[in-house]
Amino acid sequence: TNNLSSAKMATKTATAKPSAPAAAKIAMGGGKSDSKNKKQFKDKEKPTDIRLSNIEAAKAVADAIRTSLGPKGMDKMIQGKTGDVTITNDGATILKEMQVFHPAARMLVELSKAQDIEAGDGTTSVVVLCGALLDAARKLLQRGIHPTTISKPSKLLRTKLSRYSHPLLSP
Repeated sequence: TNNLSSAKMATKTATAKPSAPAAAKIAMGGGKSDSKNKKQFKDKEKPTDIRLSNIEAAKAVADAIRTSLGPKGMDKMIQGKTGDVTITNDGATILKEMQVFHPAARMLVELSKAQDIEAGDGTTSVVVLCGALLDAARKLLQRGIHPTTISKPSKLLRTKLSRYSHPLLSP
């Protein structure tokens, strides 16, 4: 009967519009009952789907240039907007020529540009490393580990590595 009364309450809250202060209270996690919070967050899978979509898009960029890494790296043939063809195995050039629209994947392109500006080398390596870290994070997310739990060790790693990095890079 408890589930039945919760279902009736959820139906009532779905039809009745809360006042502005009540809506703010619900959005902040407050409210008189859990059914109001369930109404607010009825699609709990959406954040997970968005996270996985972002990871897959960024990983696609990393995978696209992974095969060009190293002494046995393969050349890529890229046709530009105007029809000109570029053949290269340089990660920075490949990423510069690619048309990347997804915001998360675009971040990897920007990461590569920043690496090129700062060090002048390692553009492919930094993107491939980031892709590997994202793949590891995806596996942990699929095992049900909370994103905050996944990000804590990376913050600790950044703190430890900042001791050995350039003084300007330290937080």
